[in-house]
Amino acid sequence: MSHVLDVIIIGAGPIGLACGIEAKKNNLDYQILEKGCLVNSLYNYPMNMTFFSTSDKLEIGEVPFISHNNKPTRAEALEYYRRVTTSWDLKVNLYEGVKEVKRSQFFEIISNKATYVTKNLIIATGFYDLPFLLNVPGESLPKVKHYYDEPHPYFGQKVIVVGAANSAVDVALETYRKGAEVTMVVREPEINPRVKYWVRPDIENRIKESSITAYFNSSITEIRETEVDINTPNGSETLTNDFVLAMTGYQPNFTFLKSLGIKIGKDDMQTPEHNPETMETNIEGIYLAGVICGGLQTNKWFIENSRVHAEVILERISKKGNV
Repeated sequence: MSHVLDVIIIGAGPIGLACGIEAKKNNLDYQILEKGCLVNSLYNYPMNMTFFSTSDKLEIGEVPFISHNNKPTRAEALEYYRRVTTSWDLKVNLYEGVKEVKRSQFFEIISNKATYVTKNLIIATGFYDLPFLLNVPGESLPKVKHYYDEPHPYFGQKVIVVGAANSAVDVALETYRKGAEVTMVVREPEINPRVKYWVRPDIENRIKESSITAYFNSSITEIRETEVDINTPNGSETLTNDFVLAMTGYQPNFTFLKSLGIKIGKDDMQTPEHNPETMETNIEGIYLAGVICGGLQTNKWFIENSRVHAEVILERISKKGNV
């Protein structure tokens, strides 16, 4: 039999790294696997993004996070988690995606590079990999983006931003201020009440003065190379358009969870079944850590309130190994 690890952690985001740190503290034989780069989700955040949390709330592994301002930027966070990984000399394999997990006496993890055997498995994959699709004709056109990086490409362009939560509002304001002609298409009757309190008045005032056009209670019905059809309370309209930035949110990889045998709740949030006291799922030896624990309720768990998952899970695994 291959060498049997104590635990494999899937996902090298902040919570996956925190799990690796706790595994190392408990002298467990572990490995972190990440299909992308280190803290891949954070890397895919907009380049100019500022975190809602203060830097101390993002700390892991007793490594201080010092930022220039109270709320750190994406670039500062990337630098911080690189430093954490180096400081703890964490065993992280990057660009190694998990293809299959088999269960027998232990778990056999088959990646695109190797095969591992482990007693325990921690899923810390977050939710940022799978966007909610519009499911309309033309969504596969290159002009449609579900991820946003920076405003420069949209200078002088007619841009439709879909959504009314924090990401959509940030994108609308930033592209508008860098020279785009911005239109928002929003299913709801207003800007999301949970939008950052210092940002919401800004977007509402830009809409009120018609600097940004907004269609509420509206949705896109078709996308073409130079036009977009939308359904509004006043009927169908066709807008001239260069880019569609669909900031419609993201979801966990439920297909992967189901393939492991993890039960998904029938509640509206599709919460994966797990014991909140131990974070163990209905499959013995498989644990959930971080935002994925909330299913579609992606605003329930953040770095700052799910860091504790690492301590809870690795303490349990360590005690099980000593029984």
